Amino acid sequence: MALAQINLNQQDGHKVAVTPSKLVCIGRNYAEHIQELGNEIPDDMVVFLKPNSAISQTLNAFSQETIHYEAELCFMVKDGKFSAVGLGLDLTKRQLQGQLKAKGLPWERAKAFDGSAVFSEFIALEPSLPLSSLNWCFELTLDGERLQWGDSELMLYAPQQILTAISEFMTLEDGDIVMTGTPKGVGELKVGGEYRASLWDKSQVSQEMTQAQAIQTMLWQAS
Repeated sequence: MALAQINLNQQDGHKVAVTPSKLVCIGRNYAEHIQELGNEIPDDMVVFLKPNSAISQTLNAFSQETIHYEAELCFMVKDGKFSAVGLGLDLTKRQLQGQLKAKGLPWERAKAFDGSAVFSEFIALEPSLPLSSLNWCFELTLDGERLQWGDSELMLYAPQQILTAISEFMTLEDGDIVMTGTPKGVGELKVGGEYRASLWDKSQVSQEMTQAQAIQTMLWQAS
């Protein structure tokens, strides 16, 4: 089976298909999400992996059990740096995850199954701007109603901290994706529901953000 690819919009306006070798995911990175699932704030960054086979173009609401959505700010890697930004859904078998957690077992069966991640296209970042100077917010809606709202300034670990921590123990290949964690509001996917993820660059918008100001929007219909 061919490896899955993700579209990247480059600075020159050209679009290329990129093949991530892996997805590196950060868990428990928003305090309110930690609270809504009844977890404790961890002493160290929670990191887990999804393989390339997790990437899908289809949003499936059921795979042995009902699937839960988790919208996340994501970055693509090039030359060991975050080079592009986009959005993704970390799809989770919540019931199975709970069973695995209760036994102290790894989460892969609940987090890394085929089709457990969908993404928007990615937008290349301006190389001259330091990552610490950039701030984003994002939204996930279902049939026009907000489910989740995220802001990079509310993360327990900022993007640069995440990149530094991962790089200390793992090689990030060009094209790899880092998913930075989900804010509060996670829940079950609804078959037939229209899910829209929108991303804003906070430096480019007014205080009240509109769809017209979004730098990236992705629409999925759950099946």
